[in-house]
Amino acid sequence: MNDTRLKLMEAIARKRTVTARYNGNVMRLAPHLMFERHGALFVSAFNLDKNWRSDDERRLGHFKLDGLAQTELVDEGFDPLPAFEPVAPKDEDTLVLSI
Repeated sequence: MNDTRLKLMEAIARKRTVTARYNGNVMRLAPHLMFERHGALFVSAFNLDKNWRSDDERRLGHFKLDGLAQTELVDEGFDPLPAFEPVAPKDEDTLVLSI
């Protein structure tokens, strides 16, 4: 297992935030679940730095693990989004881990 995968699995299990570089941007993420799609791993996470127009608009983004770099576990907890359901985003996805 690579370091990014281990850190994200720990973050999901312990409900801890992570910082990571994705597409050149550093983000603070609250990972809710990890899933596999077409042989690649993804994490569904709430981007804590994104500005949302309303609380109703807040949702999880899906990030391919191969695209995440410099991932660091932060000792900051988070509460799951109220509408969160611990299921893979699509029927053909395989759930790996969820909070």
